[in-house]
Parts: sequence; structure tokens; C-alpha cells
Amino acid sequence: MSGCVVQKYGGSSLADARAIKAVAGRIAARRRSGRDVVVVVSAMGDRTDELAAMALEIDPAPDRRELDVLLSTGELVSCTLTAMALSALGEPAKSLAGWQAGIHTTSRFGRAQILSIDVSPIRRELARGNTVIIAGFQGIGPEQEVTTLGRGGSDTTAVAVAAALGADRCEIYTDVEGIYTADPNLVPGAERLEEIGFEEMLEMASHGAKMQPRAVELAMVYDVPTYIASSFSEAAGTLVHGGADMTGEGRVGEVRKRVRGIVTDRGFAKITILGVPDRPGLAARVFEPLSAADVSIDEIVMNAGQDAFTDFTFTVRESDLEAALEVVHPLSVEMGGRGTVSSGGLAKVSIVGTGMRDEPGYASRMFGALARSGINIELITTSEIRITCIVAEQSLGEAARALHAVFELG
Repeated sequence: MSGCVVQKYGGSSLADARAIKAVAGRIAARRRSGRDVVVVVSAMGDRTDELAAMALEIDPAPDRRELDVLLSTGELVSCTLTAMALSALGEPAKSLAGWQAGIHTTSRFGRAQILSIDVSPIRRELARGNTVIIAGFQGIGPEQEVTTLGRGGSDTTAVAVAAALGADRCEIYTDVEGIYTADPNLVPGAERLEEIGFEEMLEMASHGAKMQPRAVELAMVYDVPTYIASSFSEAAGTLVHGGADMTGEGRVGEVRKRVRGIVTDRGFAKITILGVPDRPGLAARVFEPLSAADVSIDEIVMNAGQDAFTDFTFTVRESDLEAALEVVHPLSVEMGGRGTVSSGGLAKVSIVGTGMRDEPGYASRMFGALARSGINIELITTSEIRITCIVAEQSLGEAARALHAVFELG
């Protein structure tokens, strides 16, 4: 749908009535430039966390269906208030809940995935001259039940709507001015990236950068250029797109830094199942019951020994540690293991860059920088364009600064 742009505004951009009015002003200005505008909004401020906390006060283990219905109301509030603010500026607008916008999802409450979008209701309102405001983070399942998409779900909604409409691009407005070479709160010398490729962005988002990985994945699959910028200023942001140079070479006469960014993420725990007989199906035997218990696994390492026994290590969110151990302890006994050990207070620090494919030495430089800073590495995992180290959370800032310096990103 040429001439259409999809914008998404995060909760910090919609924190109160004054902020909503400011966002409405930005939307109206874009509409007056002659573009059709579809807007996806998150809940105001910390409203989702507040609703979840209230639910836990009522019931420590709330019904997931009821919890989804409750949490979906946060986006409905900001959706309708944004539409009202636009109308007050003389710009016709129509608010749509996820189901009214034709967003169909799987039936998994709390972590549903978008299956399809019937964009006819959106197109109909655009044809009537309305700016369409959609409640993000939600949709409707096969049984006509309200579902939510999990943390960062409004990003996913925005990119999916942009793809379904064939929009020119998706714009995600938040409280940061784009994607940086590192978290500016940890690394004062971090610099904003003008552009980045989908592949690098997907690795960065999956390991702590401020964008929902599923949203990046959708943008990459459907080739939706995605612009990330601040809603609090007119400063330039970062364009995520498929046309970014993926070879490591920049413009003529320039050599682009092959490490594009340092990514950090907190709040992890490590679990090791010791001395398990190394037999086929071991991984499935561990991860299937963890999945059934709704525990998400992060990094995985298996150390096969020469005596036909193996140690099996993986990380989980620290908030899932207790639930994971409840599954893993009896499994270890059942599989003939020597028990389990666990530790919390961990964090991930990663280097990401497509240029790493073709040149050696990145791992040694990374490990050397951490060693010189006296930082112990608990676990290491890699992909073609990423190296991740698990370290103590208290060392995260020092680790990020050391790596940012050694790879000359400042």
C-alpha cells in the first residue's frame, strides 16, 4: 500500500495525557504531509506491569485466559485516548482493538503468535479518511478468545501490520534515539548507528538490544524497512533494512567496523545437570518437560566426556529458575545423573557483526579483553555473526566498556 506508513509508540511515549497529546501532534503532522498513517500503541507507562501485579494480588496463579483479557485493556486505554487526542486536533481517527483490526493469533495465552491479519477493516477506515489507531500486543485466537503476544508484542504488531498492508515502512518510536553500538547507560561513548542490516539486528535483539526479536524476524522475512527513533525529539534514528551492507565493507574508500555492536542483557541463571549418561534423545528428554512447564531456555552447552557421560548446561531467566529446578531435579535422578547445580546473578555480553564470518581473531580479542579486566567467563556460545559470554551481572558494565574499547566502536 504505497503512501502508507505504520508508526508504533511505546509506553514511555504515552505515559500520561500530556505525552499522548504530544504523540497526537506528531501523528497529525505526518498525516498532513499526505501519507496514510496507521498507528500501533502500547499501554501507557508501566500499566501492563501494574495490571499484572494487581492480578497476582488477587490470585498468585491467575487463569491465563483471564490474565490476557486483563492485560489487553492497557493497550485499549492508550488506543482510545490517542484517537481522542487526534480528533481534538481536527484529525479524524478511529481506534481498533486487536480483534477489530483483524489480527488472528495462535491460542497460546500470554505468548501467542500472529497467524494472519485481515487488513480489510484497516483499509476501510483509511478509505474513509481516518487515521487508524490499533491496540498493540493483542489479537484473537481460533476460539475467539483475546490473546496477548508477550513482552514487546506491540513491536511485532506494528511490523506485521506494515507487512500485511504493504506499507512503505514501519517506524518504531520509543525513549531512545535508535540502536547504539552499546547500551549508553553502560558505555558513555556508545554511538548511534545510522543503519543496520536485518541479520545483525536480529542477533542484537535476541541478545538484549531494545527491539522485539520476532518483530525483526518478520521485518526481515517480509522486507519491511523499520526505522527506530525517539518520540521525545526530532533527532535522527536508525534504519533497519535489507539493503545495509552485509559484507563488512562500507562506502567506497571506507572499511566498516566488523563488530557492529556490544549487546548486554541481565537477569539470567545457569543450571547444569551433572554426569548424565550420553544417549540419543537426551536433549528432548530435558527440554520437552521444561517447555511443558512454560520455561524458556536460552543458551545451551553439552560437554560430552570420554566415559559416555556428559554434563548438560543451559541458562534460563532468573525468574524461571525455581520452576526449572522443580522439573530438572527429578529428571536428573530419573536419567541416572549425579545431581544438578545452579547459580543466579548472571548476565550476557555479546559482540555482533556480519564481517566476523570471514576473519579470525574476534574470539581471542574478546576473551583477552575480558581477562585483562579480571572478568570470569561462565559460559560461551556462538553463531556465525555473534559471540556471547555469560558473566557475573555485577561485571556487566565493565565488560561492555572493555569490549567497546577493544573493538574501537566509540
